[in-house]
Amino acid sequence: MTTDRFSLFTVIDHHLGTGLGDKAALRGPHGPVTYGELYRNMCAAGRALRALGVQREQRVLLVLDDTPAFFTAFLGAGRIGAVPVPVDYRTNPEQVRFYAQDSYARAAVVEADRYEVLAPVLREAGVTVISTEPAGPGDGILHLPGLLRAHEGELGAAPTHPEDPALWLYSSGSTGRPKGVVHLQRDIAPVCRHYAGDVLGVTGDDVHLSTTKLFHAYGLGNSLLFPLWFGGSSVLLPGFPAPHLVLETVERARPTLLFSVPALYNALPRSPGAASRDVSSLRLCVSAAETLPAHVWERWHDLYGLTILDGVGSTEMLHIYCSNTERALRPGSSGRAVPGYRIKLVDPDGAEVEGAGSGEMFVRGGSMLAQYWHRADQTRSALHGGWYRTGDRYHRDGDGFYWYEGRADDMMKVSGLWVAPAAIETALRQHPDVAEAAVVGVDTDRLTRIKAFVVLRDGCRGGDALARQLRQWCKDRLAAHQFPHLVEFTADLPKTPTGKIQRFALRAQETAKADVPPARAV
Repeated sequence: MTTDRFSLFTVIDHHLGTGLGDKAALRGPHGPVTYGELYRNMCAAGRALRALGVQREQRVLLVLDDTPAFFTAFLGAGRIGAVPVPVDYRTNPEQVRFYAQDSYARAAVVEADRYEVLAPVLREAGVTVISTEPAGPGDGILHLPGLLRAHEGELGAAPTHPEDPALWLYSSGSTGRPKGVVHLQRDIAPVCRHYAGDVLGVTGDDVHLSTTKLFHAYGLGNSLLFPLWFGGSSVLLPGFPAPHLVLETVERARPTLLFSVPALYNALPRSPGAASRDVSSLRLCVSAAETLPAHVWERWHDLYGLTILDGVGSTEMLHIYCSNTERALRPGSSGRAVPGYRIKLVDPDGAEVEGAGSGEMFVRGGSMLAQYWHRADQTRSALHGGWYRTGDRYHRDGDGFYWYEGRADDMMKVSGLWVAPAAIETALRQHPDVAEAAVVGVDTDRLTRIKAFVVLRDGCRGGDALARQLRQWCKDRLAAHQFPHLVEFTADLPKTPTGKIQRFALRAQETAKADVPPARAV
């Protein structure tokens, strides 16, 4: 496949020309959708959007679950040179209002069960709203099935330049309010060619299953970009990806590739009957969003004999740019630079770290964002002479493997020594009573102290005795200064929609409690 012959929005034309018209592009509870059907739906959606007044480079908001409608709307918008903007379909009306106003969306395609609550705020923002299903006969609502029927017919792809916008994604908000990440047409080929092709060895024979949703950069690559680029199939999993449902889907749909996140890889083996599940169709598993602990990797491998390739990516780089591979793998690490990408570490003084050492990770490659929409200052802060500043702090070992140490702004200086929260969190999660943990720095008597927020496993009880035990547990496994001075047991942790812990929210929570007596050191 030569990437200069077509773009994402013409790739289906290529597959039809090679005889894939009757092959299932999509599988799932909605039934199979062939490449031929997907092509016809894409063309009809593009014609319908154009008839509704959507023009080249105008934004089309997609407030959709992982269903065929997402593919139809996404590809239809791109077919006419408009810009699809996927967002979390579960988000609240005020957040949707922000997305619509910030992006100047011209139209929005919305899940039918979210239409009633979201349509009013979208209309107030001047957006033409399309539901995925009619509410009833003669309801007057614009709905996708009716529009597709009314606008059937061929539609050639808008001639686009590599520098034209292709799609927007909103950042997950791990550091605050979401930012519109602008990606160009040229950004798509590198992630397909280098990560999917070079690292995963994706071919048209692969069947992809992702527990991460399509609105997220990771899920978009897993379920849409990669299978469509190579002519494979995507298994759609709408709704919440409960562990038992994921395993049932693997047994039924027989995917060859499973894309998920550490929290689910940790939960899946504990699902009832997990050990007896037939996962023999899988040839490879992938993890991203946060570091996969080595003990989770080992439990998965021991149970199923399957390899998980952990990697690090971002919305700004569109997908994974640093990864383990089948030939170069170290559980607990984020691997090495993906072919086609370069990585460097920068110390706090701005000097590049040579060889083994720690620093903030910078990356460059062909899929890097063009800008943050409406965020000129943040764009300048993130982009440095062709490098993207990730904000993540990593240690690089002597063999070039990268080990996550935490967000650069999450680093804590305690008694004059830098402490990475990830190291303490990893140690805490290894305790048999701990399900999850997050560590932040808090101010007590004008000094920075380490506080751990701990979620216990079912049946376990917190208290001063366990808190003391956890503090000693960390002392036994880490450097003398790497332990939580304060421990708070909590029912859950604040997270992004993809399961990434929001330490900034925990810090804000502690700031709000500043006038309240601090948690007792134990």
